[in-house]
Amino acid sequence: MKIELRQLAASVLFDVPDAMHEEIITLIDTVATVPAAQVSDLAAAFGDWCWLVYTTHGDVVEVLDVGCAR
Repeated sequence: MKIELRQLAASVLFDVPDAMHEEIITLIDTVATVPAAQVSDLAAAFGDWCWLVYTTHGDVVEVLDVGCAR
């Protein structure tokens, strides 16, 4: 699957500590590889400290927002 990051999500992704960065990348990878996570509506994925809001369009995962609780 192709991943597209909105500017807001990309800005946050590169402005968090390394551990949070890794958790967000893991969430994105999971969303892109687990068929049940690929929904056409607005969806969210949650890790221990981070989350992302996304949607899918065909073979594209569009990450709209990411964040961390730390």
